[in-house]
Amino acid sequence: MKFLSLLAAASTATAHTIFVQLDAGGKVYPVSHAIRTPTYDGPITNVNSNDLACNGGPNPTMKSNEVITVQAGTTVKAVWRHTLTSGPNNVMDASHKGPTLAYLKKVSNALTDTGIGGGWFKIQEDGYNGGNWGTSKVINNAGLHYITSDIPSCIAPGQYLLRAEMIALHGAGSSGGAQLYMECAQINIVGGTGAVSPKTYSIPGIYKSNDPGILVNIYSMTTSSKYTIPGPPLFTCAGGSGGSGPVTTQPEPVVEEVPAPTQPEPVDSGCEAAQWQQCGGQNYSGCTRCAAGFTCKNINQYYHQCS
Repeated sequence: MKFLSLLAAASTATAHTIFVQLDAGGKVYPVSHAIRTPTYDGPITNVNSNDLACNGGPNPTMKSNEVITVQAGTTVKAVWRHTLTSGPNNVMDASHKGPTLAYLKKVSNALTDTGIGGGWFKIQEDGYNGGNWGTSKVINNAGLHYITSDIPSCIAPGQYLLRAEMIALHGAGSSGGAQLYMECAQINIVGGTGAVSPKTYSIPGIYKSNDPGILVNIYSMTTSSKYTIPGPPLFTCAGGSGGSGPVTTQPEPVVEEVPAPTQPEPVDSGCEAAQWQQCGGQNYSGCTRCAAGFTCKNINQYYHQCS
């Protein structure tokens, strides 16, 4: 029974995720300090929604009256957690695999700008490398999302919105199945030279529902597969205003259709999966029963989810 209790605890430990803190200049700021955090950790699934900018809509965000000063040319870290009160071992369900990204938008007032519309440029991306996803690195690193391209030293000083994002692709084999998680931090960049004006893009507008990095079957991928990170080119000071070059569209891998192997009936271990937790799928061996009030929904042959 003790083993089953541990399984149950593990099944409810992680699911969706929130960007809750910013680590800048060697200081980790408090939860929700200068970040428009929601109380609910749900995703945005409509890439054409205004909520794609800084979250909101189904996940109403709370206003913050703080702005964090960040030195240009330094690396900052977004801290992700399952909820506003979760610890470093409770970041996001490990099945939620996909890329991590970060964007900046120069604004006149970081406290009031909604983030919706033009002005955004990408400063960090981490996709799929030899079987390892960007989101997995964050989960395995206690929720730390390294924005390793650094805050560009060549951009103009002033107030910006910093948008950190993780995209979960476990259900992305069908349109609208990708789960996008993002929040915006309110920052003031100092020390920038202003030597380069980045080419900017609109949110919504950076993604399309049929982009190969948004509509993709990750279960057909091998360690040598190529994945196209969605969005505009990565901006770098060396690359100039146009970024570092165009996004290259990789062809979808050609997968021979073969019948799925017959799976044995799952054994009810007695543990329960919470809302949004995995509850079944090919080669899955965890909890198969959903908590009271939820049912196990077949998202695809590899991933079933309590909802």
